[in-house]
Amino acid sequence: MSKQSFADLGVSGAVVGALSRDGISEPFAVQQLVIGDILAGRDVLTRSPTGSGKTLAFGIPLVDRIQSDGPRPAALILAPTRELASQIAVDIRSIAHARALRVTAVYGGAGLVKQARDAATSHILVATPGRLEDLLARRAFSLRDIQTLVLDEADRMLDMGFKPAVDRIVRACPRSRQTLFFSATLDGEAGVTARSYTTDPVTHEHGPTQRRAAAEVEHRFLPVSEEGRIEALVSELESDRDLALVFVRTKRGADRLVKRLGAHGVDALAMHGNKSQRQREIALARFEAGKVRTLVATDVAARGIDISGISHVINFDPPGDHDSYVHRVGRTGRAGRQGVAITLVGRHEQRELAGLADHLGIAHDLGPAGAPNGSGRAGPGVTPSRRRKPSKGSRPGASGGHQRTSRSAQAGPREAGSSARRRRRQGAGRRSGTPAPTA
Repeated sequence: MSKQSFADLGVSGAVVGALSRDGISEPFAVQQLVIGDILAGRDVLTRSPTGSGKTLAFGIPLVDRIQSDGPRPAALILAPTRELASQIAVDIRSIAHARALRVTAVYGGAGLVKQARDAATSHILVATPGRLEDLLARRAFSLRDIQTLVLDEADRMLDMGFKPAVDRIVRACPRSRQTLFFSATLDGEAGVTARSYTTDPVTHEHGPTQRRAAAEVEHRFLPVSEEGRIEALVSELESDRDLALVFVRTKRGADRLVKRLGAHGVDALAMHGNKSQRQREIALARFEAGKVRTLVATDVAARGIDISGISHVINFDPPGDHDSYVHRVGRTGRAGRQGVAITLVGRHEQRELAGLADHLGIAHDLGPAGAPNGSGRAGPGVTPSRRRKPSKGSRPGASGGHQRTSRSAQAGPREAGSSARRRRRQGAGRRSGTPAPTA
């Protein structure tokens, strides 16, 4: 694909200027693919991975198609979680202001009355399904004037059980609307749903499929004994790294792990569905600023986290399936930067994780997926040896006594300050909604 500018794609001068002020001068690949079709009013189905620039891919043409003196709200963006909804609003607010448009995010855990008032007067509404239905039931506003409906991370909304709510919301929008469907996969239920919501859509496929692991991430599977799991995690967290996101299965497990890490001298924060919105925002702000370099989170709570400084994702508890693995690992290696994904593997988890790695096309040394548990070549009781610090100029986490698997080229120079924030806005598509099921 030949490189085009935003102006070449038909984006207005006002929006191009706002992007330039934010340090964004060239469109990412997914933006080149879809902006022209969206500006032309077509329904669009897009498969694109996390971190590819999806938010601005739909946000830029959305802003250009709305008239500031028209009815409100004119556009609705549905997102699965409050973190993602909040981040989408942040990412498109500056370009919306360039055309005198107001943007509001509505999600649980925040004041309902203020959200209702702000939403009724905004041109663009970013919402989680549950809170949006609450506001519609209170007749705070209606969706009768919605011109464009966007479903972001639609596959995740379906996975989280939101389809009945989304169906009701879609029916409340005008049939003549434009619909944009963004998802990590267009297979199975996601594809069927996408086609039921759209009319004569244009389909775009970008980046690796959900069934393949990100090329920008080095994947490691580290056999541990159950009694040595926490020591293995501490060893990894004491290595040369930037920010680390640690995944666990449950809310209680997240709080318990933070306490256990504290007892080992590792400062960490927990993020899960029992935390208030304010607590979650504070935790994310401290994590992003590097004041606390380890965040322990559940899968649902981590949906929508878009922080460019995450160098390591560590699966303390293995993911439930390959989609969860892809989602977790997608928090690192974003916008062209390299990341490291480490999964701690107990004896009775080896066969399951070997199958997951095979499904995703990740090289591993866990033995054949169909073999009895614990039959991988590495012993089931192995714990990691303490790593030497990399020499100057080496990539974080690239040395040590671990099983190495797929890896990509060296990471580029570290970015800092406003430059990193601009890159995050352009390269991420997202993101911070109250999910009906909490994590």
